[in-house]
Amino acid sequence: MARKSYLLFAFLLAMIIRTQAQQQPLPVILDTDIAGDYDDVGALTLLHAFADKGEARILAVISSNAFETTVPTISVLNTYFNKPHIPVGITRKSAPNESCPQQWAQAIIAKYPHNLTGNAQAEEAVALYRRILAQQPDHSVTIITIGFFTNLAGLLASKADAYSALNGRQLVKQKVKQLVSMATSLPVGKTTGREYNVYIDAPAAQTVLAQWETPVTLSPFEVGEQVRTGIPLIKDKSIQHSPVKDAFAIALAKDKDTIGRMSWDQTAVFAAIRGITPWFNSRKLNLRIEKDGSNTLIPGTRFTYLELTGSQAKKLQQEIEKLMHHQPAH
Repeated sequence: MARKSYLLFAFLLAMIIRTQAQQQPLPVILDTDIAGDYDDVGALTLLHAFADKGEARILAVISSNAFETTVPTISVLNTYFNKPHIPVGITRKSAPNESCPQQWAQAIIAKYPHNLTGNAQAEEAVALYRRILAQQPDHSVTIITIGFFTNLAGLLASKADAYSALNGRQLVKQKVKQLVSMATSLPVGKTTGREYNVYIDAPAAQTVLAQWETPVTLSPFEVGEQVRTGIPLIKDKSIQHSPVKDAFAIALAKDKDTIGRMSWDQTAVFAAIRGITPWFNSRKLNLRIEKDGSNTLIPGTRFTYLELTGSQAKKLQQEIEKLMHHQPAH
């Protein structure tokens, strides 16, 4: 009888510990190329919504794009969501430097408050990565990349410094739980593909996807392509004075888009925080990144590769759209 009571107690204790662990906010660093497209705005909105719901803790937002609006745009959104003091970083390289053709970034920077008014006010990307990672428990941080691999390649190549005696690869292996990335493409029936986040800085993508030593989940082009969002957001009259709504309204109008923007970046954030099941299907595979930034399917199981059925895409679209309507508490 005593043994049965002990086993029951041990089981209940394990369930309590597991539940508490599941309820802990997931520590996240978001790496974005925000400006070239506006799905990044939706993705950062999702991350703030998850943070406000207690599902995520935003450690830093870092830009892999040197374009002049990136840091002020991040600052606008962090300020809007009542988190202006989240550390912000940016690459100090001159490229990638991808502009904002629809001018939505310039519009929200001019209209909304922000405390970082230029890229020079943000920390250098690799130094910020090293500082943040060194402070975290082992195997705890989820890194979400929704842009280029520029910063992560720099992190892997980094040397020991004042923040950590570990080099970049050692620091990643010790502190990072998983990498979730919006990247790569494999059209149905094909063994090769080419995707923007990879080919813009192909050498960086080659380095990261060959050398990264934690679990990697890829949300490819074909997943986000099926999830269209933004039209209900811009039609929601209850949302006023919102840089998120403004960005989508301006960009959708410029693009003459009446069905909603493809939600590539939002799918990566969603998968990182909410998990794969039941929202996505997945398979294990390996990819080689070619010099031109294309990717080729090769034998192996290094990556978890997300896929969507039509019914999953519809449900995911509804959930992402709802999260994109999230507004800060006032």
